[in-house]
Amino acid sequence: MSSDALARLADERVDHRFKGLPPDADGLTVGELAAQRRNLFTGGFATPVLALSAERLEHNLRLMETYAARHGLAFAPHGKTSMAPQLFQRQIEHGAWGITLAVPHQVRVARAFGIRRVFLANELVDPAALRWIAAQQDTDPDFRVVCYVDSVRGVELMDAALAGSTRPLDVVVELAAGDGARTGVRTEAECAAVADAVAATRTLRLVGVAGYEGEVPQATHERVTAWLRRLVALAVDFDKAGRFAGLDEIVVSAGGSAWFDAVAEVFAEVSGLSAPVLKLLRSGAYVSHDDGHYRRLTPFNRVPEEGALEPAFRLWAQVVSRPSPGQAFLNAGKRDAAYDLDLPVAQVVRRDGAECAAAGIEVTGLSDQHAWLRTAPEAELEVGDWVGLGLSHPCTSFDKWPLIPVAEADGTVVDYIRTFF
Repeated sequence: MSSDALARLADERVDHRFKGLPPDADGLTVGELAAQRRNLFTGGFATPVLALSAERLEHNLRLMETYAARHGLAFAPHGKTSMAPQLFQRQIEHGAWGITLAVPHQVRVARAFGIRRVFLANELVDPAALRWIAAQQDTDPDFRVVCYVDSVRGVELMDAALAGSTRPLDVVVELAAGDGARTGVRTEAECAAVADAVAATRTLRLVGVAGYEGEVPQATHERVTAWLRRLVALAVDFDKAGRFAGLDEIVVSAGGSAWFDAVAEVFAEVSGLSAPVLKLLRSGAYVSHDDGHYRRLTPFNRVPEEGALEPAFRLWAQVVSRPSPGQAFLNAGKRDAAYDLDLPVAQVVRRDGAECAAAGIEVTGLSDQHAWLRTAPEAELEVGDWVGLGLSHPCTSFDKWPLIPVAEADGTVVDYIRTFF
């Protein structure tokens, strides 16, 4: 990655664009504010404010690095989760092969910060974006993009857009996870037709197969592993047919954040191909984890002996209204908290420097700028109290906050994470 581009993030001025930060920090650079090591609770931060736990973030990065290494997996975490180049850098420092992305804008962000390897988990048919990627590859031999293909028509469009390129774009055939899946080729015969279309071009190079097991209908371990074995069998069939002739490595890729244990299990069975296999895992939500959707779905629930991810996000909001004994309102809503999968969960109440569990407090709904709380008779809650909320779904938590404080357990803010959505 580009250390200069990352360093320039610290030179950005703090101002009205960045919600939650101390108003008296306006005009400071991000680096200057970080050097002050202000306290999240006493340093002038304004609610609502989202914070990442420094300790839990590091724990999650180390855990997945260890997990991938233990199972012989390469790792390209999905960058669309955070869209934070500082976190991309830390993921690469913790062993990541590269970064997975979904759309051209995300690739441009990654490229601006010097990412060398991108796995694009989508079929890209936009000619302007394809020409830009081709130009990047033509001018930098160390930059590599691997992209999905899932239709003959898509291959034709890609070939036309890349006609002037001097270096082929690496592609993998995407196998759909079933008839109800999102994208991908539905049958092995159609996969072969797409592979043949790639072979007929000079602008594309077939390097493997891939897919997303999270789309398996009514997913169970048995169904997910059955689909993963289809994916591996497709790679074997392509190899036997000579479709990977001349490659230094063959890419076989899968892996969201809910079934990477099944991916590790099935990919461990891969052997005997004509070139070494890059077994590429793409889980992304692990970096912050969460207190809802992924807490329930993480494979570490099934394999606790391998460790446990820790939710690193907490959204701090303030009680601004207590209209009745059974109701209260916080000053954080849909603009601040993820709500597409689960509502936030009240975890702690902070008053006069002391914290206690948020007993008897439930978030029942969100307006644009307010959280609706139902409070039981035993709930001790006053106007002015800070309430720490756990969130569900990292992808729609990161995207609401362009600059996120990273705080140690005592509240000391040691860094700020810049996002680009």
